[in-house]
Amino acid sequence: MSETPRQNTSEEPGKLAITDLKTGLSNQEASSRIQQFGLNALEQVKPESIWSILLRQVNSVIVWILAAAAVVSFFLGDSLEGFAVIAVIIINAATGFVLEYNARQSMEALRKLDTTPARVLRDKLIIEIPSEQVTIGDILILEAGDLIPADALILEVNQLTIDESALTGESVPSQKNTDASAEDAPLGDRHDRLFKGTAITNGNAKAMVTGIGQGTELGKIATMVSEAKRTATPLEAKLDALGKVLIWVTLGMATLFLIVGFLRGQEIKQLIETAVALAIAAIPEGMSVVATVALAYGMLRLAEKKVIVKRLSAVETLGGTNVIFTDKTGTLTQNKIEVHALRVAGNDFTVRLNSDNSGAATLEVTQGDQQLIHSPELEMLARIGALVNNAQLDSKKSDRKELGDPVEVALLSYGRAAGIDLHQLHHDYKRQAEHAFSSETRMMATLDQVGADYFIGVKGAVEEVSALCSWNNQQDRDKELEVSELMAADGLRTLAFAYRQTNVKPGENFTHEGNLTYAGLIGFLDPPRKEVIKSLNACHDAGIKVIMVTGDHPATSLKIAKQVNLVGPDEQLVLTGKDLESFDFSSADDQKKMMECRVFARVNPAQKLDMIDFYQKQGDIAGMTGDGVNDAPALKKSDIGIAMGLRGTAVAAEAADMVLKNDSFASIVHAIEQGRVIFENIRKFIVFLLSCNMSEIFVVTFAGFLNVGSPLLPLQILFINIITDVFPALALGVGKDNKKLMKSPPRDPKQPILQKADWKRIVFYALVMTASVLGVYWYAINRLGMSAEEGNTITFFALSLAQLLHVFNMYSGKLRFFNNEITRNKFIWMALALCILIMIATFFIPFLRQILSLQMLDIETLELILAAGIAPVLVIQTVRLLFPIK
Repeated sequence: MSETPRQNTSEEPGKLAITDLKTGLSNQEASSRIQQFGLNALEQVKPESIWSILLRQVNSVIVWILAAAAVVSFFLGDSLEGFAVIAVIIINAATGFVLEYNARQSMEALRKLDTTPARVLRDKLIIEIPSEQVTIGDILILEAGDLIPADALILEVNQLTIDESALTGESVPSQKNTDASAEDAPLGDRHDRLFKGTAITNGNAKAMVTGIGQGTELGKIATMVSEAKRTATPLEAKLDALGKVLIWVTLGMATLFLIVGFLRGQEIKQLIETAVALAIAAIPEGMSVVATVALAYGMLRLAEKKVIVKRLSAVETLGGTNVIFTDKTGTLTQNKIEVHALRVAGNDFTVRLNSDNSGAATLEVTQGDQQLIHSPELEMLARIGALVNNAQLDSKKSDRKELGDPVEVALLSYGRAAGIDLHQLHHDYKRQAEHAFSSETRMMATLDQVGADYFIGVKGAVEEVSALCSWNNQQDRDKELEVSELMAADGLRTLAFAYRQTNVKPGENFTHEGNLTYAGLIGFLDPPRKEVIKSLNACHDAGIKVIMVTGDHPATSLKIAKQVNLVGPDEQLVLTGKDLESFDFSSADDQKKMMECRVFARVNPAQKLDMIDFYQKQGDIAGMTGDGVNDAPALKKSDIGIAMGLRGTAVAAEAADMVLKNDSFASIVHAIEQGRVIFENIRKFIVFLLSCNMSEIFVVTFAGFLNVGSPLLPLQILFINIITDVFPALALGVGKDNKKLMKSPPRDPKQPILQKADWKRIVFYALVMTASVLGVYWYAINRLGMSAEEGNTITFFALSLAQLLHVFNMYSGKLRFFNNEITRNKFIWMALALCILIMIATFFIPFLRQILSLQMLDIETLELILAAGIAPVLVIQTVRLLFPIK
């Protein structure tokens, strides 16, 4: 190992018996520590049980009321009615259960269950053991490609770089050394520490385990995930609130009817039966079923867009989201390093690699508005980058592989795009010697033989590389140092390059045997995903605030935010984790800074939770996207957590409500649009259902108060609610034609699902239908001399037809009656055809007619029914023409 080993002392974490660095733990001591500290494994979160999923389907106010109505029906001897109500409950519960169970099974398939092996030094022997058997004080033997099995303190190191992006959010691998770092430093700045779950990209090391299982940084995050409480989704809360309103309406109407009936001396059993009828009329039995199907239909639509939805209500919640916290690395960016900027011969250039579907890339180098076609200096820079390199890049279309340090892979990609044949280059240039990168020299150099000549290539920190080069004057070198600092301030990682060609074979110290020629400077950046800009613009148009929250460097974060148009080109406000530590969230000034800032950097998982909690307390519906372990607690805490499925960690996927299988930010926009459509559909069919149900309440209540008989029986009301209400409502629930929703701001999350104007329309619609139906009922009894049974039959069919045609009153705004989202919805016409066929069946099939207590009617009566069904539509459309809905 190239660096000086760290001396082990009693001050190291754990304060146990000192581990002998030459022999490691003995097997006996290791077994004793495993007994003391437990296995090196995270606590497994049990998946939600089948019974819990099933219980959630029936744990709602509306279901409770229906269950109570069924019990009363059985008590009164109306078994058929009781079974019918129970059937409604079972159908709704089964639908929701099957869909959520399938989502759970999809998530099971995403779990990674592999056990990672670990190499440790025990009893003087290097052995391979399951990572669960690693314990405190073990000496880890680590090489490139290994996953680190536990938190550890570096003892010896050689050119070690670690990919910590899943834990810290930084794209560029972290370089490690044995220099002690502060205990309170951010994870990304603890260069003498290794963390469980991260991966070695280059080098090797020996390290002593200091933390295992839940005691690791990964374990602490897992603990936060388990402790983060998930609140009820906005839709669940709104439907529950609506259910409570319906409870009081039901109790009030039933109680009032019982009191009035009792004072009139009516029979108790009849009063109770009518009260049950009112209860059934007041509760839209189909609302739960339709809401479930509407969400499920949206769930299936999103599945076509490669989005797994774990909970049905999450679909709608995203539609109501007005704040989205997004991780940077892998979400807004591609999570890979690319050459972004060049400085050659005193000129600055911007680089863009354009890849096609085959994996091949073309190079676009620009200076201002001018595109550079060819330059010997740029070609030399690309050649040095490809030669002073130990990475591998297989460019085959179907099996492209990238092995090695991400920065070196980026140099190979740049060289290939610049026209260099990498295979031929390494055939012509035979490597003779290498000076590996180290923290002391801060550079790497190679010596290659090409024909009879020799080529020396160097890359590294600009301060070290430029010191080996010849310069016309000191000002030229100072300028390169200044440009490098500006690149770093702009969020770029920089490397300088130099070379020397000679026909004399250099010695062992070949970098110092003569002045080098300075070739230039390259700036690297994790590039933004191409589709992100369009998606963020769509979020802006939809009134959604998008906030970047990352563990990466502030300058890098701001650079990416500007590139994807998350902030303006002149934006400079970035808050870091250290800034947040001193924040007083009750202070008006600090609250203002929080609300104005769109980029947060160097943020740890606990601070992400605090930020989401802050916005939730402001009344916002907060969404969170991410793919790393460091995102998991915030994914669970947010109202809607969205994890990336391809490159995301299993921990993040478990904590999220949705998983994007294609890792596309654009899928979030589709989900937002689908959520808004679903909420609008739900609001629309609730207006439809409640206006229909309220008409039934008015019909029964007004008839009771006027003492003109019972125009509807409980079973008839239930039949109307289940058949003629539900199918049109289902058709409303799966509508998808509303292009204006994504051009409007999100709805106010504090507003109930039905606002004051909606309730006014519901009452108006119900009164119009009630007047029409009761008018026909009174005319049939008092003018045509029909019996109470015949009047009951007329009321049943008249109200059914009026409610069926009422669906045409549900179109939005100022659209035309004959050309709107309702008339264009094929499911509406299918639902109407089915319901009319069912109504005809109840009239002509004796068995059904007997169950519903219906009578045969003549042609004149059928004309009355048609008039009563069509009249409400005509009246409502006339009123809408005079007083348009906004």
